[in-house]
Amino acid sequence: MKLTNEQQDMLDGKYGEGAAIAMKIQVAIGESFDAERLVPITRAHVALSNQEADLWFAEKLLKAGAKCKVPPTVNPGFCLSFFKNKEMVSKEDADLMQRTHDAYKGLGAILSYNCTPYIDTNVPNYGEIVAFSESSATPYVNAVWGAKSNREGANSALCAAITGFVPEYGLLFDENRKGNILVEVKADIKTDFDYHILGMLGKKIGNGIPVFTGLPKHISKEGLRNLGAQLNTSGAYGMYHIVGCTPEAPTLEAAFGGKEPQRKVTITNEDMQGILSEISLEGNREIDFAMFGCPHFTLEEVKYIADKIKDKKLKKEMWILTSSHVKEMAERMGLDKIILEAGGFIVPDTCPDQPCWKHLNGKIGITESPKCAYYPQRRGIHFVIRDLDTCINAALIGEVK
Repeated sequence: MKLTNEQQDMLDGKYGEGAAIAMKIQVAIGESFDAERLVPITRAHVALSNQEADLWFAEKLLKAGAKCKVPPTVNPGFCLSFFKNKEMVSKEDADLMQRTHDAYKGLGAILSYNCTPYIDTNVPNYGEIVAFSESSATPYVNAVWGAKSNREGANSALCAAITGFVPEYGLLFDENRKGNILVEVKADIKTDFDYHILGMLGKKIGNGIPVFTGLPKHISKEGLRNLGAQLNTSGAYGMYHIVGCTPEAPTLEAAFGGKEPQRKVTITNEDMQGILSEISLEGNREIDFAMFGCPHFTLEEVKYIADKIKDKKLKKEMWILTSSHVKEMAERMGLDKIILEAGGFIVPDTCPDQPCWKHLNGKIGITESPKCAYYPQRRGIHFVIRDLDTCINAALIGEVK
């Protein structure tokens, strides 16, 4: 790779051992993708985890004196104050989360603990070169905002934040951002939940960059969030296009760069029903809890739930996972009080795939998110997947109808 004097000095240790380690990794990634150079970034998002391997790497960099040149936002672990106060987490797990907090604070990260920074706290401009990890974040910044990021891992995104550079390859080049799969949606797409299910058809869509046609003219930020999140639950996608919606797809021709698609895929109502049956437990059963917010729920979604359960009592636990920003706004607007009085909780800074949910082991939940259902399975937690209204009703009456 051709390095600038600044980049070579960083690699040689003139900016400290920590920066040198991060630059060595960035150069190695670049060489593995035959990148010719490194280019500067203006934003980053690190999908941290409070698991031991990730924490080892962060602490290693911190001990070596690393500091983030581009302060990144970070993914959630779990909210220490909430779960410690309720005695829902072991000392060992709490200590691991505290060490994670201390490590990323020391590195100079923005401690947002939110998996949807692309909606309200770390929003890139069109054409901006960024380094975003997190499965729902990368396709959102590429597809919806037209920024440029490869599918970074947590560690590569952290190295990018420390050095301020990424290797130039893949989706950073305009020619690699063109679609190559035509996805004709003939299914009825009416709600944000439908985008969850559409995204779960990654196996049928196949590898590449899909270009969707047949979708509604207006798609909410929640719908777009859901589509990208589930595409990366059912497959691996750094980008997608929606003709007439996303900025690099004003027309079908523009989305494909004037070329013919490599293949065409048609999505029907039968496909949608089939994948839901495949990924969800059967309905018509009692449930133990409801969980929402994977990816984190927006303020609008919290308000929707509050309006539905106001002056009612939940028969089952309800957990709504949000950013701390949304939690604060919900408190100011009285939504948190409504949900608490009904028996539910808005929990900030927290992911479903965390040790704080040990009390749900062996229980059956309901959620509108396939991603929420997918990750906690390894912790012995299983879900019925249904649309949001059905989920809310199930929490109110105690069973899925």
